[in-house]
Amino acid sequence: MPNKNIRFKPILLHVIFWTCFLALPYWMRPSPNTTDPQALQRYNSWTLFFVAFAFTNMPFFYLNTEILIPKILKKRGIILYLILLSIAIPGMIWVYYQLQELIIISDHVKGSRGGGFRRGPFMGTIFQLLFIIAIGVSYRFLSDNLKEKEIQKEEENERLKSELSFLRSQISPHFMFNVLNSIVSLSRRKPEMVESVVIKLSELMRYMIYETTDAKVAISKEMIYLENYIELQKIRFGNDIEITFNHRLSDTPNSIEPMLLIPFVENAFKHGVGMVLNPIIEITLLDDREKLYFGVRNKVSSQVSEKKDDSSGIGLANVKRRLELLYPDQHQLKITEEGEYYQIELEIHHT
Repeated sequence: MPNKNIRFKPILLHVIFWTCFLALPYWMRPSPNTTDPQALQRYNSWTLFFVAFAFTNMPFFYLNTEILIPKILKKRGIILYLILLSIAIPGMIWVYYQLQELIIISDHVKGSRGGGFRRGPFMGTIFQLLFIIAIGVSYRFLSDNLKEKEIQKEEENERLKSELSFLRSQISPHFMFNVLNSIVSLSRRKPEMVESVVIKLSELMRYMIYETTDAKVAISKEMIYLENYIELQKIRFGNDIEITFNHRLSDTPNSIEPMLLIPFVENAFKHGVGMVLNPIIEITLLDDREKLYFGVRNKVSSQVSEKKDDSSGIGLANVKRRLELLYPDQHQLKITEEGEYYQIELEIHHT
């Protein structure tokens, strides 16, 4: 349906233009004296002539806009274009005289204007043809420019879609890598907990596979996904970590890019555990009619950080890029590290 509307707009524009153009003789010529039969006849004859000549301008206009400009002017140069116009214009003037002979046939109409009546309309014809040429050139260049911008915009949208698709495809392997590492670690320390962790993992995977195919998901679904992930980590770490998740959702069913928030939580568990004394992870999700607020705060080790592997930081870099693409003027991301706490604060304004 949108494509039909796009095609319909130029057609409507052409219909309006030619309707106004054909109506010019009625708008610009004064009303005749109805008590004078010769004046009325002259008025009707010349009005019919100008309308007929206006109809002949249509093929001239489209000859210029659809053939001469795109195929000659833009590809072969202005000199050949002007040569062909110099041929077409006399042809239109010949049409003008033929119409004049066919329509202005009354002797008293000709006689009343004398020999000079041809010169005035002749110059008017020249100006009319130049006007049609100028309108055609302006229309064609403006139309081509708009089409080029539309194509560039479509190409940019496709590029952004491809990039977003690639970024989203990175989330699942990165997430699975982290979770599987967690399961391996848990199997060594608490093998009896592995089964419940695998069940929780299957719930997370079900969301990742079936719920994230759409461009946006309900924030409530994303919140449940975060809860399941946090529960999985609670099973893994037990009471070794103090974990809190505070959330409040709006009555308005707002939506968000799927799996946009989880990298921040993953990062907190990856770097907020291990060599950290009394680890604390605090997660906050607040949503209202105007904006979504998401915050993650975790303690970090005061010791020298261990050497990071090549995949370290993929999640945060990924989500930053997705925010730039999806919410370029609608988000603020603040990352701070003060003392023993590392904190991220994200705000996304609803439109």
